[in-house]
Amino acid sequence: MSAPPVVDLPIEDERLAQDVANGLAAVEKLLRSSVESEDAFVTEASKHLIEAGGKRFRTLMLLLAAQFGDPSAPGVVPGAVVIELTHLGSLYHDDVMDEAPVRRGSPSANARWDNTVAILTGDYLFAQASDILADLGPELIRIQAQTFSRLVQGQIRETVGPREGEDPVSHYLSVLADKTGSLIAASGRFGALLSGSPADVEERLSRACEAIGVAWQLGDDLLDVASSGAQSGKTPGTDLREGIRTLPVLYVLASGESSRLTSLLSGPVAEEDVEEALTLLRAHAGMAQARAELTSWVDRARNDISGLPDIPAKDAFLALCDYVVERSG
Repeated sequence: MSAPPVVDLPIEDERLAQDVANGLAAVEKLLRSSVESEDAFVTEASKHLIEAGGKRFRTLMLLLAAQFGDPSAPGVVPGAVVIELTHLGSLYHDDVMDEAPVRRGSPSANARWDNTVAILTGDYLFAQASDILADLGPELIRIQAQTFSRLVQGQIRETVGPREGEDPVSHYLSVLADKTGSLIAASGRFGALLSGSPADVEERLSRACEAIGVAWQLGDDLLDVASSGAQSGKTPGTDLREGIRTLPVLYVLASGESSRLTSLLSGPVAEEDVEEALTLLRAHAGMAQARAELTSWVDRARNDISGLPDIPAKDAFLALCDYVVERSG
């Protein structure tokens, strides 16, 4: 019997599927123990988002990357926990900045407690990640620091918006690469380094994982418009209601059209106009442009993956590329 799908991705090779399943279980166990504190409240707040679930997408990428070396190397699981703690810590902070009431179907930490608790809990997770990272060596510490710098710069650039004269589409894609792609790229690099993979394999995996990460986020942009809701896990049009200018919206606004759609998308879309905006946007060329952009990022990933050694993990990465395209509709 094959292992259950990971991130809805069926891994055909049974041994690889079992290795990944075992790795995910080991990461989950260490992830939970790594946030334990003598203070019961700190432990409760820190486990809040861990227990809310999540795809562990970054862990999957790291575990697949580790297959190109020794996947049982002692640093692989701790490295994945570092990545997950960094991701989770950033989510606590994101929810404060976005004033988000819900995360992963549960009340966000800032809604359950308050902004101060959420910020400090995120800081605690970053500290716990650094503590684990200290045992993995200076090279990993440097990569993590550079990655975190990109992540924060991406968040700042998203908050400030494009500079005067800067192309909004280019700005948006660069923000995605920094804010989302950088940590997923680090997942691939960590997996390669900690498993002892060759340097050229490490570089290919890092680039491919970043491209997949950007494509995944672009897929979320498309799903918010095109899905029924079950696919994306949120109500279609959520970004429109919040006035978030995702890639399809940016393409519409860049078209220079004077239309009902551009008028609707000029700010947050009123609830009574959401269905009309979704209908018009689904039929607009901006959706095809956004899909083409997603495909171009997936093609970048495939190009790097094609040069990897022919092992089952390579096929899994290629299947993941297919999945990222298919899930976007």
